[in-house]
This record gives sequence, C-alpha cells and structure tokens, in this order.
Amino acid sequence: MRNSATSLTRNGIADWLVQRVSAYILGIYFVVVLGFLVCNPGVGFDEWKAFMLATPMRIFTLLSLLALIGHSWVGMWTVLTDYVTVRQMGGNATFLRAVLLVGMVLANFVFLIWGIQILWGN
Repeated sequence: MRNSATSLTRNGIADWLVQRVSAYILGIYFVVVLGFLVCNPGVGFDEWKAFMLATPMRIFTLLSLLALIGHSWVGMWTVLTDYVTVRQMGGNATFLRAVLLVGMVLANFVFLIWGIQILWGN
C-alpha cells in the first residue's frame, strides 16, 4: 500500500469515506436550504437573515463548510496525483503538484477563515 504525506488521512479507504460523508453532508445542506426557500416563497432579506443566523443553521453551515473543504482536498489531491505525472510534465511533476497542492491548502484556509468570519462575525 502506498502512503502519501499529502493525502488527507494517509489511507485510501478513509479518504474515500471522507469524500462520501462530506458529499452527504453537502447534499443534506442543499436540501435544507432549498426546502426553506420552497416553503417560504418570496422570502425577504430579514427572513433569510433570521434563518441563517439561527444557531443550529450556523453550526450546520460551519459543518458544511468543513465538509466542503475536506471534500475538495480529497478530490483535488486525487486529481493532481492521478493526472499531473512525470510523463506529462517532463520531470517537473513533483514540483508542479506541490505548488498546486499548496495553492489548494491556501485557498481552503482562506475560505475557512472567511466562512467563519461571515458566520460568527458581526
């Protein structure tokens, strides 16, 4: 079995599980938000704000944000390790893959901090 330092869990089965669980969380979040919009036609800003600022919805949104980050990391790591290869890049695949993965880490970190600030800031 091949272990990689950049894999989320260093275990393919656990990464697969992270991908599937995070997909379910994101799907449920989508259904909840869509359900709110369907049950409240013509929803205004005040109703939307009250819905999103409710503590359970804030927690669920934060959980969904974390799920999105885990889902994107496993997905992008898989794509980059499968498709950015030495044969395609002429020997520079490891460097390019590292740069792209660092970019993903930075983007996910910025999205997490930004999401927390939006959810729990003033």
